[in-house]
Amino acid sequence: EVQLVESGGGLVQAGDSLRLSCAASGLTFGDYAIGWFRRAPGKEREKEPEGVICFSRRAGSTYYANSVKGRFTISSDNAKKTVYLQMNSLKPEDTAVYYCAVDLSGSYSGLCRDYEYDYWGQGTQVTVSS
Repeated sequence: EVQLVESGGGLVQAGDSLRLSCAASGLTFGDYAIGWFRRAPGKEREKEPEGVICFSRRAGSTYYANSVKGRFTISSDNAKKTVYLQMNSLKPEDTAVYYCAVDLSGSYSGLCRDYEYDYWGQGTQVTVSS
């Protein structure tokens, strides 16, 4: 059974950095596309969470949302079966619940759409104060 567990969220000040982790069981990350998504407060009723970074080693591509380019990066440690989201120069508008997700069905398009991802973690809250 595939399980994803995020951690590392918290309350930080604007300008701070934070690293989120997504630990996987039941799969090897290197074989599949991985995405980080977020849902901001007040947008719980919106159908789609925002794609932040999506990466596919097989496709050789990484998608970055315009709002995080130059500030957020994705990395992975296959031995630990963990993917990381490094977030620098955080802004209050980065406040959200962050989710990691994996595409097992090969739907990766490079557009970071939530419906391309099959398994999701439970999310971790990131709050950035001004």
